[in-house]
Amino acid sequence: MKKAVLVEPCGGCSAEQLQVDFSFLTVAELQDLHPFLEKRVCAQGETLMREGDVGDFMGFLVSGKLAVKKETTFPGKYILVAVLERGSMVGEISVVERGRRTATVIATEESLLMILTADSLDRLVVANPALAIKLLRRVIHVLGSRLRKASDRLSLLL
Repeated sequence: MKKAVLVEPCGGCSAEQLQVDFSFLTVAELQDLHPFLEKRVCAQGETLMREGDVGDFMGFLVSGKLAVKKETTFPGKYILVAVLERGSMVGEISVVERGRRTATVIATEESLLMILTADSLDRLVVANPALAIKLLRRVIHVLGSRLRKASDRLSLLL
């Protein structure tokens, strides 16, 4: 599997263009967040994150699609957990705890992500605590929603 490469700081994306993907933020808040983000392009088939690797960034999917896969008990065999599309967030657990990735994420088509590293999040907390709290509340909301869906699916299996 190929590894995604860092392209450049978030230069080519305007705050207005990202408003759709960050609808929980105002344009002014997006402009404040913009310097903390980096743009990353993943070609089709590239691996953005690998299960078990230590992670230190999360991504906001601006365009494209990502497949989220978990390895089964059979080495090299995976189960598709989710397909993420525009507006989705990925890798949010690792940016907070800097822990191991819980799944492998592969671009199923060329994808553009805005990346927030753990170090950038730390700088954001100092520079703009209110914005950092708003962003982290959104992360908690997404994690809660995903946990609820996983619990619902699990209860159907039991």
